[in-house]
Amino acid sequence: MSVNLSKGQKISLDKEAGTGLSKIIMGLGWDAVKSKGFLGFGRSAPEIDLDASCLLFDEAGNLLDTVWFRQLGSRDGSIVHTGDNRTGAGDGDDEQIIVDLAHVPANVKSLVFTVNSFTGQDFSQIENATCRLVDAASNKEVARFNLTMTGGHTAQIMAKVYRHNGEWKMHAIGEAGSGRTFNDLLPQITPHL
Repeated sequence: MSVNLSKGQKISLDKEAGTGLSKIIMGLGWDAVKSKGFLGFGRSAPEIDLDASCLLFDEAGNLLDTVWFRQLGSRDGSIVHTGDNRTGAGDGDDEQIIVDLAHVPANVKSLVFTVNSFTGQDFSQIENATCRLVDAASNKEVARFNLTMTGGHTAQIMAKVYRHNGEWKMHAIGEAGSGRTFNDLLPQITPHL
């Protein structure tokens, strides 16, 4: 059974999954808020390009590598982005980042997942925004975090997956920010490392 995370909540991934996780999928899903139209006719939704990114940090908080729409895989091959969805159309995950936990290099302590509105719309124009963590072996959802909060922000630090005492844990951060790419969020990420 999946855990619905609250902002700031931390969980043990192995404990929640009931088994040792070796490969996870971080899925990002969203929909654009539909305009009302005239007398209920002609409802439309703008295309919104949200981008999921994964940033790899060491124990000292140094950025080691990034996985995003311009670099779909980590240099070591342990993390893969499945590709850029530029509209949010369709059901389920609109973007996915697959992490092979067993092969993440030992010097990587934290994986920080961010979302940015590349097209510049703020989150007041976005609904049903969620990130979820899935056990890739069983395809079962382990945890879900609701990202939908209205406001003028164009980005969020979604979550951190990190090593602690030999196991992987997840911290639902949910901090609003601004910027078209993860680079704009780096100063905000530092305190969460």
